[in-house]
Amino acid sequence: MRIAVIGGGPAGFMAAITAKKTQENTEVTIFEKTNSLLRKVKVSGGGRCNVTNATFSISKLIKNYPRGGKQLRKSFNEFHTTDTVNWFKEKGIALVAEDDKRIFPQSNSSQTIVNCLLNTAKSLKIIISLKSTVNKIISTKDGFNIKINNQSLFFEKVIIATGGNSKKETYNWLEEIGHTINKPVPSLFTFNLKNKSICDLMGLSAPNVITTIKGSKLKNEGPLLITHWGFSGPAILKLSSWAARDLADLKYEFVVAINWLAINENQLRNDLEKILKSKKIIYNYNPFKIPKRLWAFILQNINIKDCKKWNELSKKEKNRLINKLTNDEYRVSGKTTYKEEFVTCGGIRLEEIQMKTMESKIHKGLYFTGEILDIDGITGGFNFQAAWTSGYLAGKNSVI
Repeated sequence: MRIAVIGGGPAGFMAAITAKKTQENTEVTIFEKTNSLLRKVKVSGGGRCNVTNATFSISKLIKNYPRGGKQLRKSFNEFHTTDTVNWFKEKGIALVAEDDKRIFPQSNSSQTIVNCLLNTAKSLKIIISLKSTVNKIISTKDGFNIKINNQSLFFEKVIIATGGNSKKETYNWLEEIGHTINKPVPSLFTFNLKNKSICDLMGLSAPNVITTIKGSKLKNEGPLLITHWGFSGPAILKLSSWAARDLADLKYEFVVAINWLAINENQLRNDLEKILKSKKIIYNYNPFKIPKRLWAFILQNINIKDCKKWNELSKKEKNRLINKLTNDEYRVSGKTTYKEEFVTCGGIRLEEIQMKTMESKIHKGLYFTGEILDIDGITGGFNFQAAWTSGYLAGKNSVI
């Protein structure tokens, strides 16, 4: 039997390797349209590769997927985070969980994961064809004819692992065979600010904030990073994921509110009761867990004089400070996505997929895996986990 895997990313490699290991006499070919493989794996996690997440409870795991979490329960029952760790362990790759549950290779190098996948594929004699663009796929009674670089090739089974793309027209060849595409839009992106005065603090990280999209109930908590163009870090990236469709509808013009202390206004007022009796200079005495430079920026922004003492704050100044610390608003105008680490909200409708096998309900013998599906997770290794899981299931079930 001949199997075509279209796409040389993490999901495609997992599918190809699993198919070949499950049925050794199967001929498996990976077709990659570019001249390089596993690019997203190589650049992910700042070159460290956030392989998965140490969330080993399936009920908790699925809560990290803005789209597809409920449907993934069936898939994760077959292969989830524990299985991923064991899969790499069997290949001699030690993985380490950090305090925030992100899991990386012990080597701290994504090349370790790239080499593992490439070497495993090579040892299994999986064929790899680069610069191979799929133009069309035609279903027949015996399998599929796929046009690659305008050449027609026949395969009994086809696994599609082409990844996500924000341009809907790139999915036309799949719509032609009857599949429905949920409109793709970017997910996991940073916010570009209209007023960039706070960007003078670029490189500064606030340890724990709450971010909210004004006018919505969407919020997230975590570290925030100030960049030369605006805001990044987990608190922003996770928020962008949950709000992906809403922010696309707003054309990325909106207001983000930041609670720098991640506590409510009443709690802050109570905390200030004792502090307001202090004779210490406000600029010098920062009682909160926020960086000194950010503290100075906040005070300057609400016109607190650099010689003012805590016990000299007027009622209006105290209220301005409280509002600034718990509801600091910034107008966002645009987004920034990292091309190689691009994540898409949207893709093949999950209602058209058997989630325990990843087989198409429309065409028997056709499988989908990875970001081509309308599945996306928040930052922290969840998107890779969806790739490993769906790749494993597609590969295994394509040969049994």
